[in-house]
Amino acid sequence: MLDSIYIGMTGLMGYSEGLKVIANNTANMNTPGFKSSTLQFGDLLYTDGKSDLGLGGSMSGHGFGLSTFGTTLNFNSGELRQTGNSMDLAVDGLGLFMLQAQDGSIRYTRSGQFDFNDAGELITRTGGLKVFGIDAAGNVGIVSVAGARTSAAKATGKVSFTGNLSSTATEQTVGNLKVFDVAGVEHALSLKFTNGSATTPGSWAVSILDGTTEVGNGTIQFTNGSPSADTAQLTFSYTPPGQAEMSVTLDFSKDVTSFASGNLSTLAASGGDGTPAGTLANIGFDENGFVVLTYSNGESTKGDRLLLGRFDSSDAIKAVGDNLFMSTNDSLWHQGVANSDAFGGIKPVTIEISNVDLSQEFSDLVIMQRGYQASSQVISTANDMLQELFTMKSQA
Repeated sequence: MLDSIYIGMTGLMGYSEGLKVIANNTANMNTPGFKSSTLQFGDLLYTDGKSDLGLGGSMSGHGFGLSTFGTTLNFNSGELRQTGNSMDLAVDGLGLFMLQAQDGSIRYTRSGQFDFNDAGELITRTGGLKVFGIDAAGNVGIVSVAGARTSAAKATGKVSFTGNLSSTATEQTVGNLKVFDVAGVEHALSLKFTNGSATTPGSWAVSILDGTTEVGNGTIQFTNGSPSADTAQLTFSYTPPGQAEMSVTLDFSKDVTSFASGNLSTLAASGGDGTPAGTLANIGFDENGFVVLTYSNGESTKGDRLLLGRFDSSDAIKAVGDNLFMSTNDSLWHQGVANSDAFGGIKPVTIEISNVDLSQEFSDLVIMQRGYQASSQVISTANDMLQELFTMKSQA
């Protein structure tokens, strides 16, 4: 009977541990990237004695109660939920973000709530752990935008045109032709088209003007309303005040025609490849994990790429709190990037919420409660039997 009380106590202790696990799961039902746990139960050792039944058989001894062996992590993916924050990321598939802890050790997480610190390094929003990535040269380091907060000016090399140059007009002027020099200074040029069909059908003389000064000229020949291939691009040299000489190409090869439309011409510049200097206006990520930098001058570029880790066995990972995990066996881990090998893709402006299944947790809660009540009843019954035994002995 004393053994029965002890066995009942192991049940109370085991189900209490189970209740703690369920409580932790339900308490973190809204924790981004949280992975639920399940407590593992087992029976305690058995006596090695045997009782002879007198019938040629035997009966093994009884066990010593309930034992617990720790928890098993459930790494099923949680629901992906959009947040509207460009610094929120989720892994859609296999993979965990790799972080550098304060002591330099590696930690892993499914919670992609990040931000950039004053030094331009990508860190977790809570805890400030630095995020690992790969640069353009393939070197592993901390994801950073340091040195990329401005976009250098780019001199104009080509300007494209669209529209119709009326074949019946005698002259056409296209103004406000924006050209940027190497310092990012904008210069407004203009083009003067003079119809030369009187001498050469379909030909136009082109004069490039900086104010009233001609800085270039050329000829465009139209055949059946389209510019000929050898005259569709006009290149001239331009020397902005105080700057070195630069070469600019005027491209009329696409969407430019010359048909009769009276004196109305719609020819205009559709865009150039030159830009002024710009400052960083927005930082985001793409589905492959690249940092996408957008600047005030309209330019955009890709920076470092997020580094991901994945494991071969759940025995190789351990929860350490704060939505973080650590490796218990580095040989079972792999590194890579999104959408390659077995790694999943990156979902920008999204977080993965907890994978806790409340219906399952409540079902397990009822089971734990019933087990606890049953173990308590065993102790109560064993105590009653002991009291009865003491009463019998006192009456002897």
